[in-house]
Amino acid sequence: MNTTQQIAKHFREVYFGGNWTYSNLRDNLKGITVEQANKQIGTINTIATLVFHLHYYVRTVTKVLNGEPLNSSDKQSFEHPAFNSQKDWDDFLETVWKEAEEFAVLVEKLPDSILTENIADPKYGIYYRNLHGIIEHTHYHLGQIAVLKKLISL
Repeated sequence: MNTTQQIAKHFREVYFGGNWTYSNLRDNLKGITVEQANKQIGTINTIATLVFHLHYYVRTVTKVLNGEPLNSSDKQSFEHPAFNSQKDWDDFLETVWKEAEEFAVLVEKLPDSILTENIADPKYGIYYRNLHGIIEHTHYHLGQIAVLKKLISL
């Protein structure tokens, strides 16, 4: 297995399971209702906001991997549509899972030689840093989601 395939595997594990932490996004979000996803605790981001935020970057880099220019902003990564019904929330999660797998497929098809090249502009750094950054970012917010899920259940 080459390096990009390993990165794709690592990404899939944090999203769908099988990593050595035994914690992944899909299992942590299983059974979360739209009310729970939207529940505000103090000034902490909601579960819905955190999931949208994570997915925003997966979607952004997917576009880059498909040859589109890098066009995103940190501010927009927190500006999600309203999830007014369980169907809205479930449909969004289905999109997250589908597009996460699409991202992983694109990553595993990359040649290892691209990993040391800049992803779009030198200010964003190389592919390797950005791909691992998405995984690290997911682990970081996954911890927040797990804690929020426990707080909401109290």
